[in-house]
Amino acid sequence: MPDNPRDELRATVEARRDLGPEYENVLIESFLEKLDHTIETRVRAEIAAQRGPQGYAPPPGDAYPPPGKGPKQVDAMIPIALGSLGIGVPLTAIAAHQGGPGGLFLAWAGIVIVNVAAALGRRRR
Repeated sequence: MPDNPRDELRATVEARRDLGPEYENVLIESFLEKLDHTIETRVRAEIAAQRGPQGYAPPPGDAYPPPGKGPKQVDAMIPIALGSLGIGVPLTAIAAHQGGPGGLFLAWAGIVIVNVAAALGRRRR
């Protein structure tokens, strides 16, 4: 997948115009698979970066790793934000095409609500 998922989405929409609506499901599935792979790759890279150069992970049962040797604490909002962006790109295309402006608003309102709820839940802890 290109560095920019928007370019990939544009290419998918253009291919749909060229091939017609009978290939829509195949094109959407292909795009989503590429997007899932890209997100997975980015998340793995982020996790590897947080673990440090040696990839330290405490052995089972070791509740307290030595100071300065343990992995950085993972921010729970990172996967939510990446997931929202990953879902938001294809959802925007589908909602705008199928539901028009109302569908687009509804789709993004749902994404915003999920992110706000996650942020508020995190603040309460």
